[in-house]
Amino acid sequence: MAKKEKILEINDLNISFKTEGKKLKAIRGVNFDLYEGETIAIVGESGSGKSVTTKAVMGILAKNGTIDSGEILYTWHDEKTGEPHTVDICKLTEKEIQREIRGRKIAMVFQDPMTSLNPTMTIGKQIMEPMIYHYHTPKEEAWKRAVQLLDEVGIVNPEARMKEYPHQLSGGMRQRVVIAIALACDPYVLICDEPTTALDVTIQAQILELIQDLQKKKNISVIYITHDLGVVAKVADFVNVMYAGKIIEKGTIDEIFYDPRHPYTWGLLSAMPDLDTDDDELYTIPGTPPNLTHEVQGDAFAPRNKYALNIDKRLEPPMFSVPGSKTHKVASWLMDPRAPKIDMPESLRRRIDKMKKEGAAHE
Repeated sequence: MAKKEKILEINDLNISFKTEGKKLKAIRGVNFDLYEGETIAIVGESGSGKSVTTKAVMGILAKNGTIDSGEILYTWHDEKTGEPHTVDICKLTEKEIQREIRGRKIAMVFQDPMTSLNPTMTIGKQIMEPMIYHYHTPKEEAWKRAVQLLDEVGIVNPEARMKEYPHQLSGGMRQRVVIAIALACDPYVLICDEPTTALDVTIQAQILELIQDLQKKKNISVIYITHDLGVVAKVADFVNVMYAGKIIEKGTIDEIFYDPRHPYTWGLLSAMPDLDTDDDELYTIPGTPPNLTHEVQGDAFAPRNKYALNIDKRLEPPMFSVPGSKTHKVASWLMDPRAPKIDMPESLRRRIDKMKKEGAAHE
């Protein structure tokens, strides 16, 4: 099997926002790699830093946001020579990002298609625009390509749809149009920020399937941002679990779903709705995330963690490697060889055993 090329590398990324005279440390030392053709999911509660991380990659941080330190290294191959080129997106100007990166090499599908589409422009114009801007594609050629893209994303009668406006389409169709726009310049990386949240379950499944099919056809690398672990199970190769601006557990889809080690990941998995459960109530993680305008002392999850150790209040845990795995890493003092042995809750163990059985039955 050919060695996959690394396309995106995020090293020790730190981002803060100025709010009401205070400094909010939104991203605190994030690291991850993305390889070609691969799908990574970033999961966590609202406010954990998922969207901020990817907005930094796209160069669309809010005006009060600053990248304090770290690198976002993006690598692509020259179409003529095949030579690899690497740039640090953090060092590019807004103009350079707009001209070279955004939409052209890295594209994004947002949560609500109605806010990312221009209500005053026809669907066709909006798909043609990036091709004309980035590649100076002649209008006639851009029109043909836009029709082809609408067809690729499963829109019936694409030529007629080209002349319509966003309000004339259903939510699912609008999201397909947004995907068509994102793919207009053949990007290498597609970032999907909660791409199915506003859609009903049937349409949700269709959109996820569509993104997967397009990914296979075009060998695109995909980053999913979501709080829905059900979505993650369907699409991801690797998962990064985020909490309070840090990645606190990372691994393959099987490692995170079948062998989670961080109490926060246990909480997220336990909170997934399950039709066959005997429990009367859906599990929720107690407490609330910390206020990141204050300095976090020790492990940010400690106040909500019933398994917290004394050291959690004083020192931030490093990333421990799970024995026997090259990919599974956990930022928890429970992983320290000197820590007491704590097993996941029994109810979650039963749920995981059931998931394994169901997974085996589908194979």
